[in-house]
Amino acid sequence: MIGERQLLKMLFDAAVKAADPLNGIRKHLPNPPANARTVVIGAGKGAAQMAAALETVWNGPPLSGLVVTRYGYGCETKSIEVIEAAHPVPDEAGLSASRRLIETISGLSEDDLVIALVCGGGSALLPSPPEGLTLQDEIALNEALLASGASISAMNVVRKHVSTIKGGRLAAATKARVVSLIVSDIPGDNPAFVASGPTVPDDSTRHEALAIIEQYRMDLPSAIIAHLNSQAADAPMPQEPHFSRNEHYIIASAGVSLRAAADFARSKGVDAHILSDSIEGEARDVALVHAAIAREVALKDQPFTKPTVLLSGGETTVTIRSKGGRGGRNGEFALSFALAIGGTGIVALAADTDGIDGSEDNAGAFVDGTTAQRLLRAGTDGRALLERNDSYSGFVAIGDLFETGPTGTNVNDFRAILIR
Repeated sequence: MIGERQLLKMLFDAAVKAADPLNGIRKHLPNPPANARTVVIGAGKGAAQMAAALETVWNGPPLSGLVVTRYGYGCETKSIEVIEAAHPVPDEAGLSASRRLIETISGLSEDDLVIALVCGGGSALLPSPPEGLTLQDEIALNEALLASGASISAMNVVRKHVSTIKGGRLAAATKARVVSLIVSDIPGDNPAFVASGPTVPDDSTRHEALAIIEQYRMDLPSAIIAHLNSQAADAPMPQEPHFSRNEHYIIASAGVSLRAAADFARSKGVDAHILSDSIEGEARDVALVHAAIAREVALKDQPFTKPTVLLSGGETTVTIRSKGGRGGRNGEFALSFALAIGGTGIVALAADTDGIDGSEDNAGAFVDGTTAQRLLRAGTDGRALLERNDSYSGFVAIGDLFETGPTGTNVNDFRAILIR
């Protein structure tokens, strides 16, 4: 018989496998241009693996170009260069990579083709501050956004207006046709929000960015506010002529991954229900809703009958309440969920499909009805940990971290709740 945690891990593996970019790249592979160049660019935590996958199925003249990924996430490629930079806080390597991406495609002609490989994490990996701003300003912006509790979509509206590469600006830097192959980590799969849309513009405005900053009471450098109050922050619009020949495709998403996990669970004799693939909100609050549903199933066999597994995805957020805490949004979800389910017979896994939850080296954590008591026996209180945003310390103390290493893809949060 498969153990409970083993089953949850197998569901995670099925979800990650379904997000392998190879199949989507093969399906949407553009034809090589006749007597012209094909150049590859890209960014994100799975960009190197996407580049390697592209090389395996490409049947045209040799490819050239470069992609940028997080430190430790690179892999071997044939002709596409892989650059590593910092995530989630940008660094000089990312700044240099952004400049090189623009330089790589700026001299191409209308006959050439650019294939853009874009996935989650690209926002931080592509710092490119406008004139009058510095890398430190962009770092301050990123830190404020991450601590604000704003949704990923709201964050990216702000980011794209404080950049010379996001919001379609990278695609606008070339005369070549741009085909973007995108692994979506965004609830709703808006391609313009993945990595803040370096090759896909949208209709959001700098005025919306200012409203978001005010709504979440972000304390930002005055130079950023001044920039957003100027026309220099205006991003290109989708209807502009130089985007008319471009194409973009979502080649992997949370919805596809969750359906694969549900199918796997059913193949093992466990019914499965997908709550949503687009959940946003404060991680600890989202956990309380999930816990309430799980308790209802455990105690009353409604709205679903046991045994079953509840699946969900999306991207929650964490409002930082205390500096010095360790852990990401999935750890915060897991801890809040554990405190809310009490001693019921529920086992759950919350993890990030890219293999890294926040800034630590784990993908997420396992929890069950004994988690809260085991934390107390280990000398720590779960509620105190939650108030300090310090879920990692608790889960490492009781050995419940879920560690996978880099997965090579990123379709965001994966949650599986098993009720026997």
